[in-house]
Amino acid sequence: SELRADPGLAAEYLNAAGEERDRRIYLAALRTVAEAQGMAKIAKAAGVPRESLYRALSPGGNPRLSTLNAILKAAGLKFAVERE
Repeated sequence: SELRADPGLAAEYLNAAGEERDRRIYLAALRTVAEAQGMAKIAKAAGVPRESLYRALSPGGNPRLSTLNAILKAAGLKFAVERE
């Protein structure tokens, strides 16, 4: 419920998952954020069938960059690049 109520917390959560440099961890975190906000709502806003969203964010998922961008946008987030 905290991830749904606080987009800043969701962004921090995803950034921390990205630090792990393991796509499975990032996809699991993104799935948690999507579930917290409502998977059906995120799927509709992203223009992705709900079943495809579950598949893309599964441990074996391999979503396209355009799909990830659409999911993040639907969740009120975006990708950012930082220098190490």
